[in-house]
Amino acid sequence: MKRQPNASPPDFGEGRLDALQRHAFDYFLHQTNPANGLVADKSQSGAPASIAAVGFALAAYPVGVERAWITRTKAVGRTLAALRFFWTSPQGTDADMTGHRGFYYHFLDMTTGRRAGLCELSTVDSGFLLAGMLAAAAYFDRNSEDEQEIRSLADALYRRADWQWACDGAATLSHGWTPEAGFLPYRWEGYDEAALLYVLGLGSPTHPLAEESYLAWTSTYQWKEIYGYEFIYGGPFFIHQYSHIWIDFRGIQDAFTRDKGIDYFENSRRATYVQLEYAIRNPLEFVGYGENFWGLTASDGPGWTTRRVQGIERAFFDYVARGVPYGPDDGTVAPWAVVASLPFAPEIVVPTIVHFQEVYPQVAGEYCFRCSFNLTFQNEADADAGWTSPYHFGINLGPVVLMCENYRSDLLWRLMRACPYVVTGLRRAGFKGGWL
Repeated sequence: MKRQPNASPPDFGEGRLDALQRHAFDYFLHQTNPANGLVADKSQSGAPASIAAVGFALAAYPVGVERAWITRTKAVGRTLAALRFFWTSPQGTDADMTGHRGFYYHFLDMTTGRRAGLCELSTVDSGFLLAGMLAAAAYFDRNSEDEQEIRSLADALYRRADWQWACDGAATLSHGWTPEAGFLPYRWEGYDEAALLYVLGLGSPTHPLAEESYLAWTSTYQWKEIYGYEFIYGGPFFIHQYSHIWIDFRGIQDAFTRDKGIDYFENSRRATYVQLEYAIRNPLEFVGYGENFWGLTASDGPGWTTRRVQGIERAFFDYVARGVPYGPDDGTVAPWAVVASLPFAPEIVVPTIVHFQEVYPQVAGEYCFRCSFNLTFQNEADADAGWTSPYHFGINLGPVVLMCENYRSDLLWRLMRACPYVVTGLRRAGFKGGWL
């Protein structure tokens, strides 16, 4: 039976929401190298920078200015540091570069900005980075020399990305490339977080994707009915959230969603309810799951191990993309991922946030929520406390800051609606209606 939403969410209080968002924003204040604008992937000492986290930071600084958490002058300085770094950083096929063909390695050394380890040149993480740059360019619109430089650099960096190269001769985009082995065998196919990536590629004035690339992507969707909800299926929560951080999908439709009579915003609302319904049904009988305890996504975990818990042999995982209803699932939930669905379904998100905050203090940390926790994986010192990730991740806290702000003021959506490249990309993808 499909659940009916309440008419309105319970009173969350501006103060509580403001504090939640502010504590997430603090990550980008304290986990950033001010010399180059690089943001640590996670709060673990010695962690490399994540280019996606930099993209979230660049979009979060305007939020900080609007909320008076950072001065405009300091936000401009941080933004310029990042843009200048990426514009002057080395590009090429050597193994220790920062990027190649206008795309960047997934992880970079926090100090030197060079490739960290043997990670891949990541197309989707480069997309989040470029989207952050474009958001900064849209926000910093004054005629000062510094803000003009932000707009100029962001434009040049976006134009440098060679989207045609990133397809490696096929219609869909490759996940990435390494100098050691060339293009990865995986492609952005099947419904996933790549909507933003395709829109940015289609909007490029220099090396644009062909229009058929988007149709090739949507042709791999799976339309399913789960728990009475029909939607474009994606198991992990972040799939239904990441592109929506940047793009206001309310009321605009491509050919696929027109045929189904929905838009992507409604699709994510339904996916949020599927997450809730899965937790209520709790088919694997994990501890805690229920009406105010849900949220499966890509997240940290207790580790690759097997334990017998109350007579049941349980397999636990490290960092994997957990999803519903088909798994993988080891009892690990991510409170931040619930927050990131605030615009879609506040009536069920708000009481769950309050529940996490008030009943499980162990998941609160220096920066809003820690990555994830698991009550089924018993803690030897305190069996009831379960396992909690010791870390905060930039790619978790960025969505908290930005989706809270979209819920409160539409800020990032408004900025990106004013970006001509995003508008061009959406139109070339076949989107019509609504604000377009």
